[in-house]
Amino acid sequence: MAMLVVVTEAVPPRLRGRLAVWLLEIRAGVYVGDVSKRIREMIWEQIDALAEDGNVAMAWASNDESGFEFQTYGTNRRAPWDHDGLRLVRFIPQEIK
Repeated sequence: MAMLVVVTEAVPPRLRGRLAVWLLEIRAGVYVGDVSKRIREMIWEQIDALAEDGNVAMAWASNDESGFEFQTYGTNRRAPWDHDGLRLVRFIPQEIK
């Protein structure tokens, strides 16, 4: 079991309801819980199937160098970036029109 945090923006209510089955919603769109790898993967499948045009960040405790791992869904100006095996987040500047 490992701590899991899911942060959602602009996702449909049915996804928020599904997340609330397994996790505690501590703030609007912010869910936490202590779940197994199998449950974490099942939660991600639900996110992938139901998030539509919203965006989601999911982070969980792990034994790697940083102490956690994460993955994201949807469009956001912050994007995961692998730098020599270390997962970082890069900021994508807004396009000027």
